[in-house]
Amino acid sequence: MKTHMKRMASFLSFRDKVLIIAITCLILPAIITFTIYNYLTKDAVKEQANISAQNELKLTDEYLKKVFEDMLYTLNFIQLDTEFNAILKDSINNNMKHDVAADYEKFINDQKIQQTLDTITLKDQEVYITILLNHEKYYTNYSFREFNPLDIKKESWFIILNRLKGYRSIWIAPQPTMIVSERKNNSFQLSVARPLRDSNSGVYGYAMVTIMGNRINEILSSENADHNMLLLNEQNQLIAKNQPFHLNLSKQLNEIAENSSKDVMTIEGKEYLINTRELSITGWKLISLIPYDHAISKINSIFKRVFLFQSLFFIAFLLLLIYLLSRLLNRLVELRNVAKKVQKGDLSIRSIVKGHDEIATLSSSFNQMLDKVNEVIEENTLTQSRKREAELAMLQAQINPHFLFNVLNSIRMKVLLKRDPESAEMISSLSKLLRMTFDKHKEMITFQDELEINKDYIRIMNMRQRNQIELRMAVSVETYPIKVPRLILQPIIENAIIHGLSDREGFILIKGNYLNGVLMVEVDDNGAGMKMEQLSAIRETLNKSVPDTSTLSDSGKGFSSIGLTNVNERMKLTFGEAFTMHVDSELDKGTKVTMYIPIREE
Repeated sequence: MKTHMKRMASFLSFRDKVLIIAITCLILPAIITFTIYNYLTKDAVKEQANISAQNELKLTDEYLKKVFEDMLYTLNFIQLDTEFNAILKDSINNNMKHDVAADYEKFINDQKIQQTLDTITLKDQEVYITILLNHEKYYTNYSFREFNPLDIKKESWFIILNRLKGYRSIWIAPQPTMIVSERKNNSFQLSVARPLRDSNSGVYGYAMVTIMGNRINEILSSENADHNMLLLNEQNQLIAKNQPFHLNLSKQLNEIAENSSKDVMTIEGKEYLINTRELSITGWKLISLIPYDHAISKINSIFKRVFLFQSLFFIAFLLLLIYLLSRLLNRLVELRNVAKKVQKGDLSIRSIVKGHDEIATLSSSFNQMLDKVNEVIEENTLTQSRKREAELAMLQAQINPHFLFNVLNSIRMKVLLKRDPESAEMISSLSKLLRMTFDKHKEMITFQDELEINKDYIRIMNMRQRNQIELRMAVSVETYPIKVPRLILQPIIENAIIHGLSDREGFILIKGNYLNGVLMVEVDDNGAGMKMEQLSAIRETLNKSVPDTSTLSDSGKGFSSIGLTNVNERMKLTFGEAFTMHVDSELDKGTKVTMYIPIREE
């Protein structure tokens, strides 16, 4: 895929590439911006929807709290009102007597209790109160034909009621509607019950306050008409729901209650925003279910309009950009056409692109280059003509090196015939040195050949100067066949003769040993030596990766590092950084150069 794209790009012109890059750099940020904007906007809407749902849950909680507080207030009145409790206890005692006075007092007490029950409850509230005393005595604010209060003892929760301590109450929901006349309009009821206790005799009865389910449904529906609202008890059983609720959640109530901390949950293939609030009095849960599409529908509408306007403006600016870039890049196309004609050999054509920008400067430079090329071609034609003439003259005057060596050998033979062996030896040594210098194919020679070359060099130098130099050698035989670059000792010996001995008598000692793959070569002289400053400068020059010999002189007294630097560079190029060279010197005692050459065994 990558190779195919590169192949396609190679066929595109510079103008097309610039246009593609410009359009890409506009489209990609626009797409990324729209995507991020949509993502962040949906998150913001979801967060706002959650906040709104929490506020609605809080408001609903306040309404339910008011209803539950009224129910608890009724229980507290029955439990704590002194006069009412005294009447209830007297009613129990009078129930056990059967004389006329007891019956009359019983009648009066029943009337007082019934009046009190009618006083603490309003008719339009549909609150049903049941007081069940011991010995099957009871009081209600509803007819016995509507519901028999003694049936309460048959309920499963009545056992839990007996276990309650102090003024604790039990909330009972969901519960089938017990009032016959209410069953048609109410599918369930909600009750709170509490045992009635006396500090002396213990539990003497039970009180229960009941409201119909429609009242709870109305609260849920009135405040949350546009989305679903659930009320669950501690066992995650459905107590009530608002009117528009249409989901079948019989199998998902536990999952909704346990995963209510999630923002979004899928129910019946549709996503819902879930929010939960625990009621402050009963401990039950209020759960809000808002369709996710409904929550973000408004922002989606806004986003679509924004996207439409942005797309229109983007397309307009894109067309304008393409037009302006095309006008600008057409000048490059004209320059390219000129270059193609020049490539075909037409050097007389010139670019006509004008202006003051970079393309105009490039056009002017291109024209100047063509003018310069024409001048260079003319000059090269003339130079080549002269060069051919010079080469012909050079060939005519060229001397063959073999001819030179043959002439030197002939001179040596004539000198020997005239019985001048010293001159003949000097000519022979010179011939060997010249042959070694001219022979470019012999880069590596044996160490023994290198020593023989320097013997010839010392002979020639001794014939040039008045005082003789003695060449001493302490070289082990095993070093002779080792291959080394040619002429590595001659620059060192030359330094020792010119700068160390300075036309004085003396000796030069060459040592050579081979040990553990390293050839150690020492060149020692008994010349003038060096001062510490000069020795430090030479050592610093040798240690540099790129030696600088511009400040060093090869004349005058002292030891020069030019020859040493050349040898050091050649040896490092041949043997690498494993090669090392050390220079030691002491004033008036001489100089010693030591080389450690790593030899790779074949």
